[in-house]
Amino acid sequence: MFNFSKHRLAILSTSMLAAGMLSACSLNPIYHRPAAPVDAAYPDTVNSASAIGADREAATLGWREFFPDQHLQALIAAALNNNRDLRTAILNIEAARAQYNITRADRLPNVNVNASATREHLPAIESPNGQPLTGNIYQANLGLAAFELDFFGRVRSLSQSALASYLATEEARQSVQITLVAQVAQAYLAERSFAEQLAIAQQTFDSRQTDYTLAQKRFDVGIDSALTLSLSNTLVQSARTAIATLKRQRAQADNALTLLIGVRVANLPASPTLSDENIVADIPAGLPSDLLTRRPDIRAAEQRLLATNANIGAARAAFFPRISLTGTFGSASTSLGGLFDSGSGLWSFAPQLTLPIFDGGRNRGNLTLAEVRKNLAVADYEKTIQTAFREVADALVGRETLTEQVEAQEAFLKVTQERVDLTNMRYQNGIASSFDRLDAERELFGAQQALVQARQLRLDNSIDLYRSLGGGLNEVTGTALPAAAPVPGLAVK
Repeated sequence: MFNFSKHRLAILSTSMLAAGMLSACSLNPIYHRPAAPVDAAYPDTVNSASAIGADREAATLGWREFFPDQHLQALIAAALNNNRDLRTAILNIEAARAQYNITRADRLPNVNVNASATREHLPAIESPNGQPLTGNIYQANLGLAAFELDFFGRVRSLSQSALASYLATEEARQSVQITLVAQVAQAYLAERSFAEQLAIAQQTFDSRQTDYTLAQKRFDVGIDSALTLSLSNTLVQSARTAIATLKRQRAQADNALTLLIGVRVANLPASPTLSDENIVADIPAGLPSDLLTRRPDIRAAEQRLLATNANIGAARAAFFPRISLTGTFGSASTSLGGLFDSGSGLWSFAPQLTLPIFDGGRNRGNLTLAEVRKNLAVADYEKTIQTAFREVADALVGRETLTEQVEAQEAFLKVTQERVDLTNMRYQNGIASSFDRLDAERELFGAQQALVQARQLRLDNSIDLYRSLGGGLNEVTGTALPAAAPVPGLAVK
């Protein structure tokens, strides 16, 4: 039987060893993280104190703890399982990982086993003995495909670029999840806000309808004027218009929630109201420098920057010689039975050197393009940091001012209710007119609606702060929380 000789096997072993030793060189630029183009602290007008404590960061705070409402927890869990945008992000990760595996494979030798059988006829003019010849040729080979010895790190740089792109895609998926958690919570609160305003509008309509019926009777007996009756009817129609508007807005909010979750939500419970203080928790802000590690969109931007940095190394390596190896080791025979007999061995070894002499400026153009793309990636990275800083700063300002706005609106509603009570008392005693009473009730309705809207803005702002600080990736914080009990009345179809 045929056996490879020692010196032939040594050629293949030496080639593989050389590939690993010579690929250590890299022409990648030394990477320096760009300085964050933002202030070292958030604006002085905000207070980053937290009811939870400074040792609790939004990025590690589980969304089940930040959103203690069980109805909302069930909706977020359903969205994480069914949302199509999140599924797309996960599939993009799989594609990027496959692309990285393909690129990484170029750094390793490609060895194949080939076997072939050929029946050949040679005419007399091509035959060695001048006679027509028909015969068989059998071959079995172990081949080393054209393998590049990565002297200047071109293949390694491409592999590093693919790895950074893959990591950027993973960070992008996390960013999608953070946004999804916040959007589901805000859509849920929007639906609750419209439902609460609708209940107020319905109650106001019923009350005004009763007043209008009474005004009609007073007009019929000549007590009230036609102007008073008309004003009462105007308030009834105003409440009726508000009911129709809020019904539409609530249905649209429910549709938006369904799109985010990915499935139809049935029997959404009637609680909680936006006055419930247990809908969201409080969080500390920390320092702007923390955003570099908290926010996945910033980490993704840096990975894209690393990918462009590696592409510069690959573009630089294109100016230098490229050496590749091709080899074949095997056996050939005119009969199948003698394929591995002694003396039937064959081998070939073909190193190849390619040195760019003239390419019309292609390599120079590729290098310039790689450098420009890195500068674009730096600008994108810096813009991402600035955007994150602004989002956090805006949310912190909102936390202070919206709390004050809600308190002021609550005080306004209280005095407006007192005015209505006093006006009704004066009206019953014949001191105040119907106009005074109807105007006070109109202002009360506006104050009630405005308070619900202010509370929604404050809750939305808290969710924006949680999202902008990188919260929403973890389901629980620290030790696992007990599984939430099924929410009565909430069904996901």
